[in-house]
Amino acid sequence: MLKLLSTDAENLALHFLMEDLEIPKEDREYFSVLSARASGSEWYVVEIGIEGLPDKWAVQVFDTRECDPCYTFISPMPAYEDTDLEEFPLSIADAVASERGGGRI
Repeated sequence: MLKLLSTDAENLALHFLMEDLEIPKEDREYFSVLSARASGSEWYVVEIGIEGLPDKWAVQVFDTRECDPCYTFISPMPAYEDTDLEEFPLSIADAVASERGGGRI
């Protein structure tokens, strides 16, 4: 049985991802938790996305309150597609473009 609450896992995953992607505090409101589900008895999988984009990150949060640094990026967009990122702050556009394989826009 998990000792960690799903809301705690969501907060931990969001904080971890923002730090890992080096998103400035003023740009973090673009990100939100899409879902959090228990996976077995030792961790949650928390999906994080950006409103208006199809991309998302899946972060494992263990019952120990640690996040797996090997999170997964999921996107239906082809690599190097970045025209949909022009309306976002540069830190977010760069992070998504990099994850999609296109580097910086």
